[in-house]
Amino acid sequence: MQTDSSFTFVLFGGTGDLSMRKILPALYEAHRAGLLAETGKIVAVARHEDNRDAYLAWVNEHVKPHVSKNGLDEAAWTSFLERVLYVKLDLSRPEDFGVLRDAVGTLPGIRVFYLATGPSLFVPICRALASVGLNENARIVLEKPLGYDLRSSNAINDAVGEIFAEGQIYRIDHYLGKEPVQNLLALRFGNALFEPLWRREWVESIQITIAEELGVEGRGDFYDNTGALRDMVQNHLLQLLSIIAMEPPHSMDADAVRDEKLRVLRSLKPIDPRDISKVAVRGQYHAGGIRGTPVPAYSTEKGVKPDSTTETFVALKVEIENWRWAGVPFFLRTGKRLADRVAEIVVNFRPVPHSALGATALRPGANRLVIRLQPNETIRLYCLAKQPGEGMNLASVHLDLAFDQFFREGQMEAYQRLLLDVISGRLALFVRRDEQEAAWRWVEPILGEWANSNKPPKPYAAGTWGPAASSAMLAQHGTCWLEEEN
Repeated sequence: MQTDSSFTFVLFGGTGDLSMRKILPALYEAHRAGLLAETGKIVAVARHEDNRDAYLAWVNEHVKPHVSKNGLDEAAWTSFLERVLYVKLDLSRPEDFGVLRDAVGTLPGIRVFYLATGPSLFVPICRALASVGLNENARIVLEKPLGYDLRSSNAINDAVGEIFAEGQIYRIDHYLGKEPVQNLLALRFGNALFEPLWRREWVESIQITIAEELGVEGRGDFYDNTGALRDMVQNHLLQLLSIIAMEPPHSMDADAVRDEKLRVLRSLKPIDPRDISKVAVRGQYHAGGIRGTPVPAYSTEKGVKPDSTTETFVALKVEIENWRWAGVPFFLRTGKRLADRVAEIVVNFRPVPHSALGATALRPGANRLVIRLQPNETIRLYCLAKQPGEGMNLASVHLDLAFDQFFREGQMEAYQRLLLDVISGRLALFVRRDEQEAAWRWVEPILGEWANSNKPPKPYAAGTWGPAASSAMLAQHGTCWLEEEN
């Protein structure tokens, strides 16, 4: 369905990698599908190109490779570029924002300012926008990372909050826009089948994994000052956990959903610094191979300090102190240079209390739900069935919900969904400030303990699934990571 009203989408960092790989391709796909108002305009802001023609040449070169898995529609691409305007702007020159004001002042509709820049520029950009009156009738989109810790996050939020109301601020986490995450809500709250089982009496453990084959990919300077805990756990993994564990909201209104997520984040059991070694594993990849290709150690990557103790892998055991989840361990894991690129949620149900059918029915994981977020988005329910032939021998079978096979409509990419939500003013899939604060508050003891520790991260070879200590942590609870069962 087409967005209801016109818009002016102003993209700061218009020549950056995120704009080229994600934002402009998502806007093109929305345009190609007829989901953008015909009068909507896209205004790219950068300081590298001299004029619109030069910028469109840059877009043609750098954006085209990232659009349309099924091939580029040249007619749609040409009409999409007609939407795109360009403003050359130097952020160090406040007077340049007057040029931006003049460029967008006559354009219709709500203004969306997307800050695809480093977080150090968020506040200067917002203040400059306010200085020329562009903070009215506007929405501001903030990319992660939003700060380095709770203090710096609050400083950014305080400053931005002086210029934009909370209802104007869209803190984006693209994992919340993925189709299986949305379907998780539908499965839980739209069906009587799952909700009665979604509690401590029937769930033995839950795993959330976001694994990457890639390394730092030329971002060594950024990553070495960030690490996996800040880059992935504080936002993506805790957001996914909050959706899995939340109580049913009274409606799907933005604050109803975010109120329930906040209750989960505030119910996370605080980690005692003395226990961190038991419930948290940090690792750093050494030289190894990914699918037969040799890759260097993290410490030799460009921009990384040779003696760096920055973690490229994190595994955590998390507990939620509330009635629904008391005693159920949540295992979170993320890392770079792992054996595969995968993001998935595994809900392991408890085995039957007694089996007349043999030990197979009693083993952990006989019944589980696997929600795959990437690379292919599916939901798979595992259960036991009788094997054909003589005797009562059980085997694992599964029921698949493969979206691309069941629904004729093509799946909408996460950024496309989220950008359409911003334009339409829907906040449910964006992170509220109090959610962000609760997440930072929970991870800070881990950050502090690791910063003060004399122990380096545990080594793991690139192309493996991380340090052995990660598997040992789960073994203490009688379980293992999903891939280890095979």
